[in-house]
Amino acid sequence: MTDEQKKKLEQKLWDIANTLRGKMGADEFRDYILGFIFYKYLSEKMHLYANGLLSEDGIDFLEIDESSADGKGQLAAIQEEAVAQLGYFLKPSELFAEITKRGSAGSGTFILDDLTKILTNIQNSTMGTESEDDFDKLFEDLNLTSTKLGRSENAKNELIVKVLVHLDQIDFRLEDANSDVLGDAYEYLIAQFASGAGKKAGEFYTPQQVSTILARLVTTGKDRLKSVYDPACGSGSLLLRVAREVDEVYTFCGQELNPTTYNLARMNMILHDVHYRRFDLRQEDTLEHPQHEGQKFEAVVANPPFSAKWSASKLHESDDRFSAYGRLAPGSKADFAFVQHMIHHLDENGQMAVVLPHGVLFRGGAEGHIRRFLIEERNYLDAVIGLPANIFYGTSIPTCILVFKKCREDPDDILFIDASAHFEKVKNQNVLRDEDVKKIVATYRGRTAEDKYSHVATHDEIAENDYNLNIPRYVDTFEEEEPIDLDAVIAELKAIDEEMVEIDATIAGFCEELGIEAPV
Repeated sequence: MTDEQKKKLEQKLWDIANTLRGKMGADEFRDYILGFIFYKYLSEKMHLYANGLLSEDGIDFLEIDESSADGKGQLAAIQEEAVAQLGYFLKPSELFAEITKRGSAGSGTFILDDLTKILTNIQNSTMGTESEDDFDKLFEDLNLTSTKLGRSENAKNELIVKVLVHLDQIDFRLEDANSDVLGDAYEYLIAQFASGAGKKAGEFYTPQQVSTILARLVTTGKDRLKSVYDPACGSGSLLLRVAREVDEVYTFCGQELNPTTYNLARMNMILHDVHYRRFDLRQEDTLEHPQHEGQKFEAVVANPPFSAKWSASKLHESDDRFSAYGRLAPGSKADFAFVQHMIHHLDENGQMAVVLPHGVLFRGGAEGHIRRFLIEERNYLDAVIGLPANIFYGTSIPTCILVFKKCREDPDDILFIDASAHFEKVKNQNVLRDEDVKKIVATYRGRTAEDKYSHVATHDEIAENDYNLNIPRYVDTFEEEEPIDLDAVIAELKAIDEEMVEIDATIAGFCEELGIEAPV
């Protein structure tokens, strides 16, 4: 599929969402449109897989008689294979195309009850199997009884049928093994919904350019990763972005507090053809109830909620994630708590990149203590990268990326990059361009110093600044104004005065001709 065809698919999906959502908010309709795209994907995947199993018999999955003894036997055998390989099972009558056909067959054909049962059956098909956790409550945000879909049952049914019919006309090209088109289109929709969701967007989406920077930073010098971990994984886009930068990632792990966003992340993984055995996403509060205890990861990335509140309970003082530091991050700002949690899960040969608000660079108190400990005692901080303000949905605050390594190739210094002035303004949002992303990554990988952009600071410099990492202390971006030539200015003023005398004389002449008093 060409880039042009891909863009057309993305636009078509967005047009469907925009046309059909009516008065519903973008973030509300998101759960429906993305959920149905996912259901269509599962159906088409199931159909293709079943046809592969039935190819020797020369029959199509849809031709199986579900009510006959032979048909039931065939379906039982296919279900066993499908659950083991795909992680779920759908009967021929439960496929997206079939339910859509029934819904659009005639005016008033009611399919909501059938659709609800089908979505429940997908989950039930995984019970007692390895994939159970990955499909558990996956469709719970697809509330087909919500009055937001319509006041009457028929109105709800009519809207849902419209969505299904529109989606049914799109070819997802799943038979193309090298195509990640649907996954890309899905992420495009997530981004579009994020731009319309205001403050809520930060809960589930990191702008693609920032994700790309983080992904390239943690894959520097690597072709394969044993594992990648995101403790605030949102929709899972950042984890998947890391996978694009290497040949292979064996395991994807993440944790997400918001249940709706957690469901989105699991769908996103499956839509990108990540096998259910290769991802382990959990839904819980990362700082209070970590779900991947004892595990270390080769790459750790995150865009955690900025300056979120957390318990800072004294119980955490004996927690292995925080105990070595001697101080806990303040309850009003969990930024460094996330940093400590991530470092705890970072493998010895691993790399970590995290997006944080600028305040972590210079705030004092417990945060200043933790910052100094990470540099002076552990020497884990590898780079500080300042990003432009207003590049995240829902907040205009300036942000930075901190890069950490436990085994550093350059243990005697820290790289500072000031990319805050390198962006393009698009409507109300600042956007990092491709060249801005490439420059940040190239500067980090080359560890190069550039006037007014980057500086390699020694530990002595850091200590002299009392471990304050505010970027202007290290990268001087001051632009000296051109010197003013006073003689030229005086000469220009004299010329203007002479010109004014001539103009006054001309005006006086005109006034005399008109027989009126001159103004000067």
